[in-house]
Amino acid sequence: MDNMTVYKRTLGFSLRRFGWDILSVLILGALCLGGFLIADKATDKGLIGLAIGLVVGIIILVILLRWISYKYKAGQIAMMTRGVTEGTLPDDVIGEGKKIVRERFKTVAALFAVTGIIKGIFREIGRGITKVGEAIGGEKGSTVGSAISAVIDVIVAYLCDCCLGWVFYRKDIKPAKATCEGAVLFFKHWKTLAKNMARVFVFALVSLILVGGVFFGIAFLIYSRFPAFFEMLSKEFIEASARNDTQAAEFLRDPKMLVIAAAALTGVIIWAIVHSVFIRPFVLVGVLRNYMASGISDIPEESSFAALDGKSKKFKKLHAELA
Repeated sequence: MDNMTVYKRTLGFSLRRFGWDILSVLILGALCLGGFLIADKATDKGLIGLAIGLVVGIIILVILLRWISYKYKAGQIAMMTRGVTEGTLPDDVIGEGKKIVRERFKTVAALFAVTGIIKGIFREIGRGITKVGEAIGGEKGSTVGSAISAVIDVIVAYLCDCCLGWVFYRKDIKPAKATCEGAVLFFKHWKTLAKNMARVFVFALVSLILVGGVFFGIAFLIYSRFPAFFEMLSKEFIEASARNDTQAAEFLRDPKMLVIAAAALTGVIIWAIVHSVFIRPFVLVGVLRNYMASGISDIPEESSFAALDGKSKKFKKLHAELA
């Protein structure tokens, strides 16, 4: 089963996630707009209402994405893992994926506990790379280390998904031990895994230019039809900065520039959703295939865990709990 076939067969998860993501954005936008208009009419302080709407919207968004959308993502990774390791997928891919997630983790809380540990381990190692750069080259080394760490942050997102795939694959052992194995895999076979990373950045850049650019243009055309609203919003920023004895940024004071800024923000948000839901999974299949192949051919032993104890406190703690 090739990468494209695995991607197409698991695309149903992406479509469901896309629906939830769009709903979340619409809810966030509606709450921000509603809060602004209500507060502006009632107290002439629309920005306070906008802020309240934003906070409430973020809480709702986090709940939707965390407890619903992410379960689809975990199910998709589980089915991708089966596709690249076994070469087959069941007829009911969605149902089987959700079933595997429930059986492996019992509760959503357990799933997030494992994914949280995975992210923590790789992020600690990314910070470690920055420190190495500082030690080697002083200030210039710090810059190099920070640049490498920024790249690592992008890679970490894929490695976390691959590590979760390994946890699904190693269904006969505890998730905690499988998590340790998954972290060790990267350091044992990083050269093999690195060959996919160029695709990661190329796809991200191209999709940002194309998808982000298209939706920036669409948003700009729509927002340009409501100049009165942006004039009112710009006035709110000017008044708020005056009350705080500061000066708002120029793009906040100029309604025309505010339209451009809002359109750019919209384009980036929609790009982030489209890339995460549709484009990133396609790249992930290839990365996951290499990751799983390297692990299956050389499953980490307990003796190899000690190599990471000094690089990540979270890993060391998890390793100690297994003893």
